[in-house]
Amino acid sequence: MSSLLRATGPFAQPNIRLYAWFTTLFNARFYYPILAILFLDLGLTLSQFVTLNAIWAVTIFLAEVPSGALADLIGRRKLLITAGGLMVLEMLVLLVAPKDAGLWLFGFCVVNRVLSGLAEAAASGADEALAFDSLEREEDWDEVLEITFKLRSSAMVVAMVLGALVYDAGAIGLNVELAHRLPIVFCFFQAIAAFLISLRFQEFNGGDKAAGFKAIFKQTWKATKWVFTTKAAILIVVGGLLIDGVIRNFATINSEYYRLIEIPTYTFGFIAAGAAILGIYVPRLSRYLVGAYTPFTNFAMIAGWCFLCLYALGKTWVYWGVVPGIGVMAGMSHLGFLMSRYLNGLATSNQRATVLSVKGLLFNIGYGTASLIFAGMVSLQKKEFGKIDDEALKWTLESQPWVFLAAFLIFLVVAKILRFPKEIGK
Repeated sequence: MSSLLRATGPFAQPNIRLYAWFTTLFNARFYYPILAILFLDLGLTLSQFVTLNAIWAVTIFLAEVPSGALADLIGRRKLLITAGGLMVLEMLVLLVAPKDAGLWLFGFCVVNRVLSGLAEAAASGADEALAFDSLEREEDWDEVLEITFKLRSSAMVVAMVLGALVYDAGAIGLNVELAHRLPIVFCFFQAIAAFLISLRFQEFNGGDKAAGFKAIFKQTWKATKWVFTTKAAILIVVGGLLIDGVIRNFATINSEYYRLIEIPTYTFGFIAAGAAILGIYVPRLSRYLVGAYTPFTNFAMIAGWCFLCLYALGKTWVYWGVVPGIGVMAGMSHLGFLMSRYLNGLATSNQRATVLSVKGLLFNIGYGTASLIFAGMVSLQKKEFGKIDDEALKWTLESQPWVFLAAFLIFLVVAKILRFPKEIGK
């Protein structure tokens, strides 16, 4: 991480340094470990919270690809400034949301989730595209990813522990109302810092084209067609979404899994921090594997790792089951490295942000599909076989690795037949 702090190597370029700090501030948020209970303690019902999550997901789904096209047309810097500004507004709305105010509170939270989804969509692809285009040598991207992922993971450790700690009023001796707002206050200042950083970016290879509806549609169609007709691109995206879907599904239900294996609720934040600490070391391994092995081999290895972790999750070992849970989350960090390295190496500058946004959209579809299959399996066991919640969840966890293995083996066979390229972006 010294090269970032000393501004040496690829980090001598200001845009690269700014990218590392922007993506860290934008993603490592203090309210993450207590997000659900934060909204519930404000006075929302569980059904309202679920509705908010759906609104957030739909907003990202609708805005993801158009925002990528906008970034390529009018400039990535403008989209990053927009993302930073939206994050400031998003946190401000949540900060002033009235507690226990019924529909009035729900309205504030809906605005917060829409702003959050738009911010996520605006930043998606634009930050990486601007940083990659700022490189003097494309082969330096591995080092940039390694250092940036380490910085983000280190920040996530601080955010997970401190966010959960200050929320617990008894632990820090503060008034409950004040303590419950502190993670939001921290995120608000975090958002201001991200916005100020976004203003310092310099534009590269973009920002000189019209951005009407027709132009956005044309750019979106062009990038989508490229992804689906470029053999290496579609193989990378399909392989990635198969893995990403099961990993993110576990991230969604991990609290239920930890309760199933009798892990105390108060330790969840520390488990998340432990996974983030592991994420500090994963990028170095990722960088080595990308340089030493072909994309086909790397996808086969991460799929094998995920299968082993999912298989161990299915055993639902009391206490010790937390280990494969952390292993699954480490896989997410490695997959993120692979996808960024390969897709940025493949895509051309004039459609890079759009391509990354198309990948994000397809990943969200894959995640939604994986979640529906998982939920369907749980529901089937409850309705058709009369199992209680814990029994249905345990059976689904036991079955999940075999469903994943079957799907990924089919992918590997197809990738082998199509001759997955041996080198990408070297």
